[in-house]
Amino acid sequence: MTKTETLPIYLAMTPTTLTKRADFLAANRGLRVARPGFVLLVRPNSGPNGGQGVRYGITVTKKIGNAVVRNRMKRRFRELLRAALPQHGLPDHDHVLIGREGGVERDFAQLSQELEIALQRASEGKGDRARRPRQGDRGGNRRVT
Repeated sequence: MTKTETLPIYLAMTPTTLTKRADFLAANRGLRVARPGFVLLVRPNSGPNGGQGVRYGITVTKKIGNAVVRNRMKRRFRELLRAALPQHGLPDHDHVLIGREGGVERDFAQLSQELEIALQRASEGKGDRARRPRQGDRGGNRRVT
């Protein structure tokens, strides 16, 4: 392939993984689409040198279950994203899936359909409303009795 030829679309849209915490935090400030088994976060990743392509990250908290359950959920999400992002992912955006409680038990085909719907909503800019800030004391101003 010469330098003047362009890459085929399936190679240009090959997703890479997010590895830095800052990228996950940046995605959290982006568009949010909630589904029963997961929450999808989408944010443009363009920088001074242009976009960085389609990237994805997966996070599952300890509230979901033990390590076996969390790893199973991450494997399922990884396969969902590998199948869906090349066709339905937003170019030059970061995509982060946050696992929810019922995500492990949900049917894989149903999760796949929900992911396609979530990616469609994200491409239209139709995210869910922003989360409310947490209420109450976060440990900084403890009362001494």
